[in-house]
Amino acid sequence: MSDPTRGAQPAPTPVVFADPAPLGLSGFALTTLLLSIINTGLLKETGAIFTVLGLAAFYGGLAQFVAGLFEFRRGNTFGATAFGSFGAFWLAYWWIVPHLSAAGDVHNAVGLFLLGWGIFTAFMTIAALRTSGAVLAVFVLLTVTFVLLAIGEFQNGHPSPDTLTKIGGWFGIATGLVAWYAAAATVVNETHKRPLLPTWPLR
Repeated sequence: MSDPTRGAQPAPTPVVFADPAPLGLSGFALTTLLLSIINTGLLKETGAIFTVLGLAAFYGGLAQFVAGLFEFRRGNTFGATAFGSFGAFWLAYWWIVPHLSAAGDVHNAVGLFLLGWGIFTAFMTIAALRTSGAVLAVFVLLTVTFVLLAIGEFQNGHPSPDTLTKIGGWFGIATGLVAWYAAAATVVNETHKRPLLPTWPLR
């Protein structure tokens, strides 16, 4: 009797992709933190914005966009949309900011830009209700941040210059810190193969 397994090809080893979420969250967190510190007025150095632009191009922008592409490969629609979009946001920020000083009065245009991102973040917050408490907190705080910054731009300094921008900066700091925690929790839990840092899954 012949062996039916003789000559059979071994089953292919499945390709395993690392979770790109910590990379995306970390790039978002650090870039958001630095810009938000500037928005609060805590950091007043005139050249600080160039540090933000460097992060916006390479870490918040490019690295986060790449994380979004890997989320597509993993079949994660939420992660792909979030990281791809916010990576593009930071790349757009990197491009727009150096041209603002030569563009004249653009407060309403910048306000619309920020409001549009606030709307996007708001409907992504609804989707985040099925992720984890840590990720949901990031999106709730970010939505508030965008709305405050947008209104601050629309006011154009009236009646209280920079007040809403500074408040938005503080919400941005909170957003960045929570995003950093979510990234840290994912990396630490994956490395130790057990939940050392809670993320409060909502599924």
